[in-house]
Amino acid sequence: MIPWQTLDRAVIPGYGELTLHQRGALFVIRLDGAELMGSHDHGSEDLLATLGCEGLAVRPDARVLIGGLGLGYTLRATLDALGPTARVDVSELVEATVRWNRGPLGPLAGQPLEDPRAHVIQRDVVDVIAAARGEYDAIMLDVDNGPDTTRQWGNPGLYGEAGLKRILRALRPSGCVAIWAASETPRFIDGMRAVSLDSRCVRARSRGTANRHVVWLGRLPPPRPSPNPARRR
Repeated sequence: MIPWQTLDRAVIPGYGELTLHQRGALFVIRLDGAELMGSHDHGSEDLLATLGCEGLAVRPDARVLIGGLGLGYTLRATLDALGPTARVDVSELVEATVRWNRGPLGPLAGQPLEDPRAHVIQRDVVDVIAAARGEYDAIMLDVDNGPDTTRQWGNPGLYGEAGLKRILRALRPSGCVAIWAASETPRFIDGMRAVSLDSRCVRARSRGTANRHVVWLGRLPPPRPSPNPARRR
């Protein structure tokens, strides 16, 4: 069997050491030795983009925010789902991840960072969302394991009530948020609905693995039509 080769390392303050590995045509990114993501199965990342971009292909000014670059698969699927004049902002905090996607990882998803519609923002996606006001048709998040009941829904800056309300303020009317999660957290849907998101959970199909990844999808209801002005007599 071909051994794994370590291609690069990067220390992420407060998190640990991020490493990039290759074995033949396979690539994985690990954090302190634990696998975060790999090129062998990216169906859930593709699903995240498909659900998040639903209905946006014909919108000429579509604008999308992706939290987390990963191996570039979500960005590629997003670009494929949008028209030629759309804009896709990618918030990625780790410089090494961007560098790897411009280097050895680029061919995996067809060099998505070379697409002129893609724009990298090297900031925490929480801060990018907090600064936005009605800017995005869709926000897609793949920055951690997603909402987790064992850790009070994980990152409260994204999945808590305050975080979800910031996401709502960043969305355009009828916009949606799609959140990748390692597993299903049934009560999270109640939290999404509590902030007026029409919500559902979609299970991703895995390719010969035991993964049970899901995508949480929340959409703002369409704006109510304004009442007709009273007729003058």
